Amino acid sequence: MQELDKVKLELGKIPWFQELQIKHLDMIAGITQLKQAHAGETLFRESDKEDFIYIVLEGRVALDMFVPPRGKVRFYTAERWEVFGWSSVTPSVRQRTAGATAVTETFLAAVEAAKLRELCDQDHTLGYLVMRRLANVVASRLLITRLQLLDMFSSPEENNAK
Repeated sequence: MQELDKVKLELGKIPWFQELQIKHLDMIAGITQLKQAHAGETLFRESDKEDFIYIVLEGRVALDMFVPPRGKVRFYTAERWEVFGWSSVTPSVRQRTAGATAVTETFLAAVEAAKLRELCDQDHTLGYLVMRRLANVVASRLLITRLQLLDMFSSPEENNAK
């Protein structure tokens, strides 16, 4: 089986890719690479130049950021079919806002961010579908962040003792 066929097969398993027309799936598959990451492997660091948006096909990936004076803090763990690195597709962010490290042996789809932006600009139907999906990802991450902040500030005296 050729690499492009493998990519299409893997992308076709992801529920939101099943909404795409075949031509749109083909377009995205053409700019996607399949990657393996070993447990503990760093995929990117906070402030790295953006390059790919990732989808976890199997495994888990920890997202973290540097928080003075606490150091590197994990704020999310992406699991099967979850998207991360989405800020690389936004029009103004051109560097990573977090770091990503494989927690377990992980299989990923890595979509070239610059080419995805180009495809979305050229084909507005595809652009709408991709941006709608990314808006859902951003909204869910904001909700998770809000809940984490509420938890952190609900008992400040407990958090200061840690």
